[in-house]
Parts: sequence; C-alpha cells; structure tokens
Amino acid sequence: MKVLGACPLDCPDACSWVVDVQDGRATGLRGNREHPVTRGALCVKVNRYLDQVHSPERLTRPLRRIGRKGEGRFEPITWDEALDEIATRLTGIIAEYGGEAVWPFHGTGSLGYIQGLEGFSGRRFFNALGASLHDPTICSVAGSTGLKYTLGTAGGMDPEELAQSRLILLWGTNPLSSGHHVWKFIQDSDAYTVAIDPVRTRTAERCDEHLAPLPGTDAALALGLMHVIVGLGAEDTEFLETRTEGWPEFRDRIAQYPPERVAEITGLPVERIVALGERIAHTRPTAIRASQGMQRHAGGGMALRTLACLPGVTGDWAIPGGGLHYSTSGHFRLDTPALMRFDLLPHPVRTLSMTRMGEVLLDTDGPPVKALFVIAANPVGSNPDQRRVIEGLSREDLFTVVLEHFPTDTVDYADIVLPATMQPEHLDVLAAYGNLYLVWNEPAVTPPGECLPTTETFRLLARRLGLTEPALYESDEDLANQLLQQYDVDRLRSEGFLKIDPRPVPVDKLRFLSDRATRAGHDPLAGYTPPADPGDGLVLISAASHYFLNTSFGIDPELRRRAGEPTVTIHPEDAATRGIADGDPITVRNARGSFEAVAEVSDRVRPGVAATTKGRWAKHSGGSTVNATVAERDSDFGGGAVFHDNRVSITVRGSYCRT
Repeated sequence: MKVLGACPLDCPDACSWVVDVQDGRATGLRGNREHPVTRGALCVKVNRYLDQVHSPERLTRPLRRIGRKGEGRFEPITWDEALDEIATRLTGIIAEYGGEAVWPFHGTGSLGYIQGLEGFSGRRFFNALGASLHDPTICSVAGSTGLKYTLGTAGGMDPEELAQSRLILLWGTNPLSSGHHVWKFIQDSDAYTVAIDPVRTRTAERCDEHLAPLPGTDAALALGLMHVIVGLGAEDTEFLETRTEGWPEFRDRIAQYPPERVAEITGLPVERIVALGERIAHTRPTAIRASQGMQRHAGGGMALRTLACLPGVTGDWAIPGGGLHYSTSGHFRLDTPALMRFDLLPHPVRTLSMTRMGEVLLDTDGPPVKALFVIAANPVGSNPDQRRVIEGLSREDLFTVVLEHFPTDTVDYADIVLPATMQPEHLDVLAAYGNLYLVWNEPAVTPPGECLPTTETFRLLARRLGLTEPALYESDEDLANQLLQQYDVDRLRSEGFLKIDPRPVPVDKLRFLSDRATRAGHDPLAGYTPPADPGDGLVLISAASHYFLNTSFGIDPELRRRAGEPTVTIHPEDAATRGIADGDPITVRNARGSFEAVAEVSDRVRPGVAATTKGRWAKHSGGSTVNATVAERDSDFGGGAVFHDNRVSITVRGSYCRT
C-alpha cells in the first residue's frame, strides 16, 4: 500500500512524500514524483526518516522523573497516571497564580497546522485555561516584519519563476544543504549565479561568483549596489513613479552609500561591489533568494526591508523571474483564527517570547511561569543563551511537561514526558514557506506503543480537567476543514498537494518610506542597521548543518557519524594570530558561555569570521553547544533572534601540545 504524506520539518520545501506500507509497517519512503517541487527527491536527512520512526530510542510510554532535573532518570507510568498528575498540578498552579503562569512553548520540530507549530497544536486548550501566549520569534520574524514594511506582505516571488531569471543572487542562503529543491529551478535557468555569504558554502562553490561580506552588513551592500545602479541611470523610472512611495527620500539615502563606504563596512573590494552593481543594472530579470540566516542579527529586519527595495529600483518586481524570494507564507489563505480560537481566552493575557526563555524562566520580578509545556521543541539545544535556559529549566518549582519522540536534552529536565506520534502516524496539513503548495499528510500506520497525536493528548487533558467547551474535542478532520475553508479539501486529500494562487507583490505600492515602520517606532526609511554585539574577537555564525535540521536527527547515529565531531572553521590569517593549526582542539567562548570543537583552518571563511553549524545535542557535545555563546538579545524588528550577531574568542584547548 502507498500512502501520500508530507515532510513536517522546518524546511522551506514541505516535500510531498510517499510511504510504502506492508503488514502495517512503514517499509519505504520516497519523494513524490508528481509534486512539481519535490520531483521525487528527499534530502540526505529525510531519506533516513523511517530510521527515526523505527528507532529503538523512540519514546513510546509516558514517563515520570525520578532523579534530579537534568539527570534524565525516569520511570514508566500509565497515561491515566500522567493525565491525573498534570491535571492536579495545573489546577493548583492556576488556582494560586492564574492561567498566565502556564507557558505552552511550541517549537519548529513540526510545522504542521494540525499537530505542530503553525496551528499551535493545543492552543485551543491553553486558551481555555487563560494561559500565556507564545511568540515563536526564533525563526523568521525579523525578516518577515521588514518585508511587510516594504511590500505589505512577507510573501515574495514564486520560486518556480527562478527558471526564467537571467541573474540570481543567492543572498545568505545555502540551498544545497538546506531546502535544496529550489536549486532545481536555478538549474533550469541559464542565469548567472552569485552567492553572497561570509562562507564559501556548498552552494557558493557551484555559483559563478562568490562575495563574502562581513555578517550583518547585507543592507549596506544592497544600498551600495543600488548606488551603482542609480549612478548608471539604470533605475526603472516608470516603476518608481507609478508603483512606489518615498523614492526621492530613498534616493537620497542611497547616495549616502557609495561603493567606497560600503567596502569599508562590508570588507569587500570596491571593484567587486561596482562590478556586481553594473551586472544587476544591465540584467533583467534579476531574482534574489534570501533565507532566514541573514536576518538573525541586530539589523536583520532592516536587511530584508532594504533588500526588497533593490528589485523596486530596477523594476524587477514587475517582471516574471524577477523580485525576491524569502518566504511564501504570506500567500496562503488559511483560517488560522478558526483553528486557534483565541476567542476562548477568558481575558487578555501576556505574550512570552520564545527566544527569551532563560530570561522569562529566571525572572523574579514579574508574574512567574510555574508550568511549562514543551511541544515539538528542544530549547536546550536550539535556544540562545544555553546556560540560562538550563538554569531556568532546572527550577524545582517549575512543572515541565514535554511532548517528544526522543530523549532530547530538554527531556532530561521534564517532570512528565508524553510520547508523541511522528508524521506517518497522524493526520496533518502543511503549507510550504518556500513554494506555493499545500500538502496533505494522511496517517499511514498505527503509532508504536502508547504514542498519541498531540491533538489527542490535549483532548484527553481537556476531558481530565472537566472542560466543557465543544471546540476542545473536535477531530483532526474537523480542524483541517476549518483551516482550509478557502480550498478544495477533498481534492487536496486525494491528490496529496495543491498549488495555490499567489497574492500580488507588492500588495499595492512598494514603500521605501513606511508609515507602518514609523508607527512601530522604527526609521521610516529603509536603510542599514549595523551589528550590535559589544564583544571582541571573531564573528561566529552557526548555519544549518547538511546532516541535522535544527536539532532534529541529532540522535541518528549514522548522520552523527557523517557530520563528524563539532568543528569551527577559521581563516588562516585569524588562525595564525591565535596560534591555531588545522585539527587543533579548541575552546570557543565569550562572557555567556563556551563550547569545545576542532579547528578547521580554511579560506572557506573570510577573515574576521568563524563558522560552525547548529543542530547538535549538548549531551553528545560535552555538555554545551554553539548556543552557549549566543545572547538573548532581540533583533531590530519583531523580537527576532540574533544567532549570527555573536563575537567570540577562540583558543587552543587546555594544555594541548602539538607534536
């Protein structure tokens, strides 16, 4: 039997897949050949997804902590025992501290609208309790907010149009390791490709040209390129006059960023900036593919806001194959209010920031968090300021429930662990953020042991607490129908995927000068905001791994073997000044924390920059990872994370002697 499904992981592609089932067991998994983006191929990570499903490490029974927090010692209990304990603890906490003392912490382990983050699975239940709201600031919020200031939407161009482009700027993105299906459309084009990235990634090596600016200087580079374009008289005057607002003011700002100044800011040679500006000026259509990494710094929102202006200056927004592709989420017409039911809140409640977890849990002045539900998340591995997150999770007065598949770093700090189903075992709906396809996931097999869908877990909890609101007990099919009111659900379910019609971009006019930004207290004019880490040393960036997806797959022994031990890549000039040789054991540290790795001395990174990858579990990495060094600071827009605005010192470890 073959069952159509969808990859739920935090990747732009939301691949359609086919599960082979024999005798009730999933025996094969492959990309759906009929899906125009997936085209039959899955990534190196998801190709091993069934190994995860069938892993002997899988959590299949409820567990209760019997050791100290962090020890990871548990005993099996029944579902009735787990539900009774959770209900008793919640009832007492809410009676003493109010519903806002409960924090439902959702992560990106699943982007499903029924079981995962996109629909905030369990949100109806928590709304009925009056629990705090959760703001998922860890991913794309800064860039999405910036794009809305410029374009009126975070939705960009259809990536399938890249096949029509003649020049493609891959700006801060490495699709050959993360979201690789967009590369198919790049290959279908005859475009000249330019990678703009501090690291010579797998993707950069395949491009025609590579520019390596200092991290966090992307907006300055965009302004410098526009300076060259305007200096050549190559701006699209008709587009600027009829479809933009604030051009005279923005033209004056562009004039403040000549290539010479931009070279000082970005660390790029003047002639490379000029040459690329000239190429953009004379090439239509030009497309930009940007992704989340480039907006994870103090000026990340402004960077995307300004980058979206570039196709406005050239008029590429009006040309098929031109524009900017960051996220397609803004194009989907999904009824998320009907799904989440915020009308069930008994009164207004506070919102807690995902990337401020350590600060919130350790706050002694404000209303306390006394109950924490961690759903599809591993904050010990994924959140900034790892030390403070662990300190917060170690509180004995914090009742923590974790819904999980595996014994992650965060599970070790749980009081109760509830076993959750994986994608072939439940119903879900995905909306890609890297293309224009809705994807249906049909359950293919029975869950192992006592694993339950997240939706069913919260239906059981609602019943155990005696909640009477009918909406808390609606089936997964009911939820999907409410979400998809604008679409043909029967067709989506039978065919497995459905391409939607995009909204216009820009929504009406492109705004170089934004009243919306002004009302939010930001510079009304697009521009450049520099990085803000006050520390010294090298700028450390921690991009996506080729073998892990955030911390998903961190337990897979084969992928861990392929990934090898943690490494940090340092330019030969920086290594020489620090007495570091290729292969040396090193310690990377700043005032927030430290982690250990092995040095890779290579010109794959530019001087002044060190590069590693995210996704490892602390328990497999000596107790800490790169996120031990990352600050709980906000980016400029939306409270986004600043993983790449991070300065560190790097030294040879301990008394290591080279022989």
